[in-house]
Amino acid sequence: MKFRAHDTFFIRKGWLYKGLKHVEMDSTVFMGDNGNPMDILGIGANMVKSLRYWLQAVGLTIEPTHGKKYQDLTPLGKLIYDNDRYIEEIGTLWFLHYKLATNETDATAWYYFFNEFNLKEFTRDDFVKQLNAYILLNGSSVSFRSLEDDFNCIISTYVPRIKSNPEKVHPENNIDCPFGELSLVDIVDKKSKIYKKNLTKIDAIHPLIVFAVIVDQAKGRKQIKISSIQNDKCNAGKVFNLDIITLTNILNRLDLMGYIKVVRTAGLDYIDILKESDFLGCVREYYTIINQ
Repeated sequence: MKFRAHDTFFIRKGWLYKGLKHVEMDSTVFMGDNGNPMDILGIGANMVKSLRYWLQAVGLTIEPTHGKKYQDLTPLGKLIYDNDRYIEEIGTLWFLHYKLATNETDATAWYYFFNEFNLKEFTRDDFVKQLNAYILLNGSSVSFRSLEDDFNCIISTYVPRIKSNPEKVHPENNIDCPFGELSLVDIVDKKSKIYKKNLTKIDAIHPLIVFAVIVDQAKGRKQIKISSIQNDKCNAGKVFNLDIITLTNILNRLDLMGYIKVVRTAGLDYIDILKESDFLGCVREYYTIINQ
């Protein structure tokens, strides 16, 4: 479990490209072997630490656990750097969100928010109390301040500042997190600071992105219950806020595209995976399709 590793800084627009570019040029850029990382990256010391964390949390880079420290691009990081290095495609954001929302080790609050936390409308106190109980059940303890900072960072990740603080946002300000484009979280009552999880609309996500998650979570199985896709932790229904109607529509589209076969029997609806692929293969195919 890891909390507040972002040092209160959410991902800014342009950060991930900047990190990918410099790690590709110098694997020790964050360690300062070949110069001051603040000068090279053009951000402050705490932001350097935060960016180093975020690159790993969203699955773009990896560092060895022992020995000399350096960063390498992951296979996903290389794919994105080759196909959408400026993180302009909405599909790229969905893939990175999936990696973040399932990263229980390095982004525990994000994992908990999307996979364990079931309130549709909530306040910071609701989330912090339930997350704290989850941490205690797992034999750990974390300060409430750290959990509050994680909640604030989650909100800043998914709620554009023009909604949360419109009076403080200049039209040319570039401080928003790109994940706000996914519209996964919204404000119910600004004064009372009540938030909600938004249901994802069918036209907001490409079916191949959902297929990528289904295949990744199937772990080699060729037959999966539709209820599992919607309700299992880390599967598409949880991490993408999909209700059964939207999920069913997406599965029917994947059926028409030849990726799966939807099978409906008395009391048991499931899919057969027809196309041999894995998560990275789906990402690669997504970029092939959108670039045609």
